[in-house]
Amino acid sequence: MRLKHSLFLAGVAAIPFLGITPLQAQQVTESAASEERLSDDGIITVTARRQSESLNDVPASVSVLTAENLADSGIATMEQAIAFTPGVTIVSNAAQAGDAQINIRGVNGARDAENNVALVVDGILKTNTAAVTQYQGVMEQFEVLKGPQGAYYGRGATAGAIVLTTKKPSDYLAVSGKVSVATQDSQLGEASISGPLTDDIGAVVYGRYRHTDGFYENTGFDPRTQGKTVDNLREWSIGGRIFAQASDDLQIDAKARYGKLKSASLKFEPVFALPTFAAAFGNPDFFKDVNDHRFTFLRNVPNINNQRTIEASLKFDYEFDSAKLTGWASFSDIDETLTGDATAAGLGRFNGQASCINSVANLFASGATLQSPLILAPTPGDSILGAFSPTTCDGIQVTVRDQRDISAELRLVSTGSSPLQWSLGAYYLHIDRHYGVAVNEDTGGVVLDTLLNLPGSANPTSQLFDDQLLTNVFAGFGSLEYEVTPEFTVAGALRFDREERRVNPLVPNLPDPIDPTRSINPGYDFGSGTLVSKSRVYQQLQPKVTLRYAVTPDFSVYADYGVGFKAGGFNSQGSEAVIETFFNDPVLALGSDIGVNDEYQKEKSEAMELGFKLNALDGDLQVSGAVYRNIVNGMQFFEFFTGTFGLLRVVSNIDKVELYGAELGINYKVTPGFTINIGGNILDSEIKRNSARTNTVGNKAPYSADYTLNAGFLIEQPINDSLDFTFKADYRLTGPTWFHVVQDQQVRTVFDLIIPGAGIADYSKTQRDAYGIVNLRAGIKSDRWRLTAFANNLFKKHYLEEVIPAPEFGGSFSTPGSLRQIGVEFGFDF
Repeated sequence: MRLKHSLFLAGVAAIPFLGITPLQAQQVTESAASEERLSDDGIITVTARRQSESLNDVPASVSVLTAENLADSGIATMEQAIAFTPGVTIVSNAAQAGDAQINIRGVNGARDAENNVALVVDGILKTNTAAVTQYQGVMEQFEVLKGPQGAYYGRGATAGAIVLTTKKPSDYLAVSGKVSVATQDSQLGEASISGPLTDDIGAVVYGRYRHTDGFYENTGFDPRTQGKTVDNLREWSIGGRIFAQASDDLQIDAKARYGKLKSASLKFEPVFALPTFAAAFGNPDFFKDVNDHRFTFLRNVPNINNQRTIEASLKFDYEFDSAKLTGWASFSDIDETLTGDATAAGLGRFNGQASCINSVANLFASGATLQSPLILAPTPGDSILGAFSPTTCDGIQVTVRDQRDISAELRLVSTGSSPLQWSLGAYYLHIDRHYGVAVNEDTGGVVLDTLLNLPGSANPTSQLFDDQLLTNVFAGFGSLEYEVTPEFTVAGALRFDREERRVNPLVPNLPDPIDPTRSINPGYDFGSGTLVSKSRVYQQLQPKVTLRYAVTPDFSVYADYGVGFKAGGFNSQGSEAVIETFFNDPVLALGSDIGVNDEYQKEKSEAMELGFKLNALDGDLQVSGAVYRNIVNGMQFFEFFTGTFGLLRVVSNIDKVELYGAELGINYKVTPGFTINIGGNILDSEIKRNSARTNTVGNKAPYSADYTLNAGFLIEQPINDSLDFTFKADYRLTGPTWFHVVQDQQVRTVFDLIIPGAGIADYSKTQRDAYGIVNLRAGIKSDRWRLTAFANNLFKKHYLEEVIPAPEFGGSFSTPGSLRQIGVEFGFDF
């Protein structure tokens, strides 16, 4: 690997000299945002390691945004907060609202798998991936703990942990919130009321409403969709929190939340990678750089995503003489459904259906044209329709993901000033998930959001994957921390997770109305010829060891080793039959040798980090840095397939990936009222072994930017005794990114079965280019209110949110990022 030895060994060699040259090998941890809001004693307290401790003393990479940072930056969403964190990226709202993939230092969360990041809100672990980007209440602190955190959080913390602290009840009546209006008909409103109910009980009630029309318009020909945007969103949520001091020793914290969301979905367009087609047709758009694609949405099916959330939790803390017992129980119920165009037009699944034939003929007669290189002819067979076309030939995709989970934890933690501190506890989780994907016929009329529709209905089901997934998780954990000397601390933690998973197929063996000789699920036609329930157990011991040495009160170094674990699971039952029949068969298909099964394996990461933290100039300068190495075995990876069979979403495993990198961060208060910050991450990755696609060894980890850079400054100057002027500028640079294990390579596609020798795809043009975003905010504020004008993506940078190559299809499915938004925000706190 090009950089792994230089990064890692240079970091080891540099640590003894960091007191002399503290900026040579550094990382953004304390805050790559703005001037930090300190507590009364001048210390920021974080809980990322499941205990309250000074940020400067945490022997790990922790990025923090305080309440003041959040307000100064206008942060209202998880996506915005992550954009202020070097080494962390997110893909969200590309396919659906509950689909967010967070990448920390090269470890990515695979779509349709479990979280790779532990999301902890007010001490309670959230387990549903759909909750990651949801509004959790009035955010007062945002923390990111980087690197495997299995010993602290168990399953699903292979990349790290995100810890949110929300508003507690105040001891006086307080009303706060903010409203904003912006271009794209965007509105945001948040409000909370907090105060005491009795001397020992307080409450917070909050609500939020958010709406935007989005940036991209559907210019298609169908009156159901024409003129509507493909990235609109409307959501609202309400919640409450009651905090009670039941006795001198007992505190009780109860929370509940309800929310609804309606948005667009599947804002993808195909970009082809077929050089032979480009030469044959004389059209370079058949072999196009994904970064050069200009989006022209011509959908005929309304792309609608509906989500409903109900959550409640109860937590208590009981103080003993020398220990504290914490326990909590949580309930979550999130239902999500999306409908939209499918991808069947490109390979003719519905070409023989009257609805498809009539749709193409009518559009051609009207003079409609398609975006190059697609061609609209009088008949489907003579056309080149691609995917997500304005015809009914794509069919309708329906995806359902409903999950209910119940979890509970007990934790006993030592208290007091002893040099030896300890903790131990147990955890339980039950998940009941219903997941289904259907391809239904589009008859040009009503769009049903149900998975199974019988022949004769408005949208007869042609393909169906539908399963119930049950999970039980049992975990035990403990930790020890010993202060050997006032300067040297040794800590260790250990956790064991056992995850019992079961899949129950729900698809009946019904004929496909398009081809009655086949079933609506290929699992009944190929392979074993049946779909049966399956069970599997995944388990992992997750140790963590940390050493910290305080060279001086203001300068410390640390070393950290940890193991992360993410359980395996089940793909839609029948997935393996699709891959074997339509891709791997050497006679009737491509002979692709793709390693996709109905089950995917667990992911295990093993990471080491060396870092330092420095405070200087009486606390006005904070610098921090680290080098890290992570070996990931069984890295879970999402793949999308489409063909004459319909479409398929699966998770596979990359056997071994090596990740090496370094981070650097500086936060400097130049003068009172003027703070600058800069921080970055550089990452080198390499696939060492991949039995799912053996020819991808040597490629980079998918979804992992080569580097990220954050830089900004904050000016805050008094206008008079009661008003201040504020100006904030932030820049985020995200480096080149591959989104698939297939990168600068050629792959045989399904088109090669139609025109032998012409269907070889070249994926050298599917890497997302580096892009930089500038955000500005300026306004005035008092102790009680603030008025701010803002511009996000000031220079209207066009970039890609996500690229999903479908190697055997001959192209990628790309989705665009947000463009410029200008608005004004009013915040209040009374």
